Amino acid sequence: MTSSKLYIEIVKKLQLIIVEDGLVPGDKIPSERELSDRLNVGRSSVREALRALELLGLIETRRGEGTYIKDFGENQLVQILGTFILQGVKKKSDLLETKYIIECECIKLAIARINESQVEYLELKNEQGELTFTSLFKVIVEATDNLLVLRIWQVLTEYHETAFTPQEKFEFANIIKGLRDRDVESVMKEYHRFVSND
Repeated sequence: MTSSKLYIEIVKKLQLIIVEDGLVPGDKIPSERELSDRLNVGRSSVREALRALELLGLIETRRGEGTYIKDFGENQLVQILGTFILQGVKKKSDLLETKYIIECECIKLAIARINESQVEYLELKNEQGELTFTSLFKVIVEATDNLLVLRIWQVLTEYHETAFTPQEKFEFANIIKGLRDRDVESVMKEYHRFVSND
């Protein structure tokens, strides 16, 4: 096996170990020696794979403590890539279109699945003036109960915030009322009014 193929295989196996061990952001991953034993490869190969994951912002090494999984929200790679990738008008329009498609589907799912505590949370944050479109929609996407959709939406949102000027203050009461009433038409109408300003 070539060194590049070995490297890719190690990265894939490291991801599997993280899943199998039930590790989450903030958790410490096994040591180089343990990973080397579990993967049956040399420690230098493991070190190279870990270095690559660290450069991607997925893990961090703390001197004298070990290596930890970074919080998804702290991944700076999204912002770095956004600066370079989203320069062309077409790419920006592709981003908006993809984000729009996902958010529309999330609204439909959330209408059926959102719970009382999530609605109450939105009402409280809105009353306190602490709600933004992103924090509102994060709850909507979480209400879909689909972790993969949430991850994709988070990445798209970070790209969006890198490429576009933030919106001015927006009124959320009608969207929240629509969620409480499970009125998809009302929520979609308010959502379209908001995104038409993008």
